[in-house]
Amino acid sequence: MFQRILLYSKLPEMRLFWFFLPLILVIFGIEIFYLPVFFLWISAGFFIVLAAIILVNNLRLARSNLEIKIERNELSGIIFALRDGIIAYDSDFKILLFNKAAESIFNLAAANVLGRRLSPEQIREPHFNLLIYVLFPSLAPVVIKRSEVGAEPQIIDLSFDEPRKELRVITNKIIDPNGALLGFVKVVSDRTREKEMLRSKNEFIATAAHQLRTPLTGINWALETLVAESLPENQKQIVKSGLQTSAFLLKIVNDLLDVSKIEEGRFGYDFEKTNFIDFAEKIILEAEKIADEIGVKIYFQKPVEPVEINIDSQKLGIALYNLLDNAIRYNVKNGEVIVSVEKLRDKPYIQVSVKDTGIGIPREDIENIFVKFFRADNAVKSAPNGSGLGLYIVRNIIKRHGGEIRVESELNRGSVFYFTLPIDPELIPPKETAYDE
Repeated sequence: MFQRILLYSKLPEMRLFWFFLPLILVIFGIEIFYLPVFFLWISAGFFIVLAAIILVNNLRLARSNLEIKIERNELSGIIFALRDGIIAYDSDFKILLFNKAAESIFNLAAANVLGRRLSPEQIREPHFNLLIYVLFPSLAPVVIKRSEVGAEPQIIDLSFDEPRKELRVITNKIIDPNGALLGFVKVVSDRTREKEMLRSKNEFIATAAHQLRTPLTGINWALETLVAESLPENQKQIVKSGLQTSAFLLKIVNDLLDVSKIEEGRFGYDFEKTNFIDFAEKIILEAEKIADEIGVKIYFQKPVEPVEINIDSQKLGIALYNLLDNAIRYNVKNGEVIVSVEKLRDKPYIQVSVKDTGIGIPREDIENIFVKFFRADNAVKSAPNGSGLGLYIVRNIIKRHGGEIRVESELNRGSVFYFTLPIDPELIPPKETAYDE
């Protein structure tokens, strides 16, 4: 107990108490000579009570401050031990916090950064330019937004070529209890090694897929030739089965190559102004061949006015056909697929929907439906053959066009896939990149 009081006495609150104590004693000493005994005892009691109240309150305050200091030290220890860089700064861009990981990422000592007010002009200083790009992302050569406009926290990816650096930056506001802005904190993750490993993996997949595609194409061609020949019915069925299998395997290989190119940012897009209604009708006409075999009807609800937007017809054709193919294959016999196109009100976008009457998607699986290699259990039971790459490719193509894609579904009642495309070409991202799952 005494050790605690001694410890508290070293704190500023207790120093204030000991400062006023001599003054109180002097006043009390003067009263001894001038006040009657009765009033002297009243005054002494008053001073004792007052001193006790001050002492108790100061002890409580000192204890609270001590706990705050302990918590602050623990928090500082945690922050400085984090593997991600932590940068805190006020509204004038004065650096208030710069942890060990930040020192490593930016190759800067905290002593050279803390307390400094940084500005965009310092981008010319070689030692500070990377930090300036993080503090002022609009100056960075490549910025990829990972969060919606106005959402908190803001998440962006920054890419640099010389030296090679891949950073993810999460920015949050620091606000006091009254809602006033005090500053900002940035969490910076160095993803360079992670990206290099992903690039190496993609190179391996691309090389393997390329090696597989050539012999598979040859096998596919040979089986197509045999199907056209006059063969006994039992042999023709064997050849057809082999052709279907080789075609499926060739599709997987092509999907793997597409994913590899997408993740390396070299899928290659060529945008041009296109009549979207004519474009969609061609894709639907192609999908109707499979729909007729399975017994599914496709209906196209199109707007009266023509819709002209900038798209890559070949790449967007892959996306729309994939959505139609899924809507057909995971449908029921005599089911329907309805494709509709409409202009959104007060927004420079069109919305395309692909609605089916099929097996639907379980609610718990909807959030994973665009994840690479993911397939819902009911989809696997309905159609065992599938790679789980189609919707991942679709999402990346739609995002590259400046749109968004989402799905609504009810189990055993069907699904509706909605995606948007910008009418204004300025809303199309300027650079190709892979979008996270």
